[in-house]
Amino acid sequence: MRARDGLVLVLLSWVTAVIASDSSAQVERNVAVPMRDGVVLRADVFRPHGDGPFPVLVMRTPYGKSGGGPIDDYLRAGYIVVKQDARGRYQSDGEYESQYKFGTHDAEDGYDTVEWAARLPGANGKVGTFGVSYNALLQWRLAPLRPPSMIAMAASSIPPRLTNLEGPGTIRPGRRLLWYYGGMSPDMRLRSGRPGATTRDAAKKLWDLGMRENLLYFLPWSELPVEVCEDDTDDIQAWLREPHLDPWNLLAGCPEIAVPNLDIVGWFDHCNDSIEFFGAMRRTGRTAAAREGQRLIIGPWSHAALGRRIQGGLDFGPAAELDLPALQVRWFDHWIKGHGEGVNPRAPVRIFIMGANTWRDEQDWPLQRAQPRIYHLASGGHANTPSGDGRLLPETLRTAGQDQYRYDPRIPVPTLWSPAHFTQPADQRPLAARQDILVYQTEPLAEPMEVTGYPEVTLSVSCSTPDTDLFARLIDVAPDGTARDVAMGMVRARYRDGLDRPQLLVPGAVTAIRIRLRPTANEFQAGHRIRLDVTSSDFPNFDRNHNTAGDQNADARLVPADITLHHGPGRESRLVLPVVPRRSHGG
Repeated sequence: MRARDGLVLVLLSWVTAVIASDSSAQVERNVAVPMRDGVVLRADVFRPHGDGPFPVLVMRTPYGKSGGGPIDDYLRAGYIVVKQDARGRYQSDGEYESQYKFGTHDAEDGYDTVEWAARLPGANGKVGTFGVSYNALLQWRLAPLRPPSMIAMAASSIPPRLTNLEGPGTIRPGRRLLWYYGGMSPDMRLRSGRPGATTRDAAKKLWDLGMRENLLYFLPWSELPVEVCEDDTDDIQAWLREPHLDPWNLLAGCPEIAVPNLDIVGWFDHCNDSIEFFGAMRRTGRTAAAREGQRLIIGPWSHAALGRRIQGGLDFGPAAELDLPALQVRWFDHWIKGHGEGVNPRAPVRIFIMGANTWRDEQDWPLQRAQPRIYHLASGGHANTPSGDGRLLPETLRTAGQDQYRYDPRIPVPTLWSPAHFTQPADQRPLAARQDILVYQTEPLAEPMEVTGYPEVTLSVSCSTPDTDLFARLIDVAPDGTARDVAMGMVRARYRDGLDRPQLLVPGAVTAIRIRLRPTANEFQAGHRIRLDVTSSDFPNFDRNHNTAGDQNADARLVPADITLHHGPGRESRLVLPVVPRRSHGG
């Protein structure tokens, strides 16, 4: 496209825009935004009342620009807000480019949109970007290109690698299938004229009426019906054939990023590997502002309920309730307008300590002062269920022992989560009768103990099959029996050395498997027990391991596995907790 043609297109879009007015803004709908390759994306432009000029906040999204949360706080604070449909989505032209696809236009589209926004009538040339999840992915792809008008970003809750999102070499069916069938595919059907639900509401109704069961138990994933992923089918199937490949690789762009970022994420968020951006940017960001301006806030939240005190029916107290848009306004006011303290001016990290239900400022993550405390798994051979004899002991064991369970992928341990299929904290008591969960716990604590960081588990296991999964869940058990999960981790045995180095188990041979649990900050109160659950499934949060040597994404055969967990001399199984000394709790 020639520069003159692009200018004409921009002017015509402003002349023909539908202008509406509400109590907080003037809105111009579906304004054309020309990209460098000639594709036209479309955005809604919200203008605050007043004379301006104003800075601009940009959110790019594949989910439909009519959503994305309220923006009144930004408008009242004197920002123009641009919400744009990503390429190939809703009102934007072009072909949608999957998150599983290598070589997308996401970065260039973001750059062109930021510079277009900076030149809007009434704009002052300064731009910030914001958004959660996929909307944050688009920001991290854009930022390394360094558009001159981009001053700051607020990209929250997206991991740096696709493999962080999906897990053990396959999709996580609960969230991913609903995300596609009920979220992404309806617009693809509408645009192509193919049959099926063409709105998210219509797709969700079909999901609830039986499509959920049809898809969650469908095998193998390589033969999923096209109507599930629609235009994304080829890209996701290519990734399933080579799941060690990462089309994101976002950390590689950090040395080129010149702006600060505000990341707000939750301990129970399946995307909380976004925490890695904080350390990477602090070490390698291109400018002092990028390195020193990073801010990280981690609360007791799930992906779908950032900033809310009640999660999964559990109340973390009034301190857990945060006004996230107000925080972002403070962030952008500091960096873009040059006034105010910003967010956490004295500390780059702010974490919520569950159990104590209080916030604390920190200078780094993970905490350097946390000290490893080892608990050894032990039993008399009957650790199955919370009423068994499984123990966590601080002293080294002198005698060997073992516990056994059978994992049958046809009757997996069910996930305890929300109807929207997001991970969330849950009381584990509904699973107490299952024989396929080994339970190890301490005696009631004499004094509080804070665990902050990444707990680790090493399990010495033997298995009757060449592959299986191992899940480890850290749990806080209150005197009344409430068993709130704190952190969880898992490993698919064949990928114990990495997705790019698969190695099957030798049936019957003892293998040490290390599991790093998700990050957490939890104070176990006096009188509470520390508990560790070990099992082989969490479905449909994670795909069921078929326990065979075949390709788990292409082979539908399911077989049971008999797992033996060994403990004692020479075959140690242990839990290592990052414990914060009580005298240093002031942060």
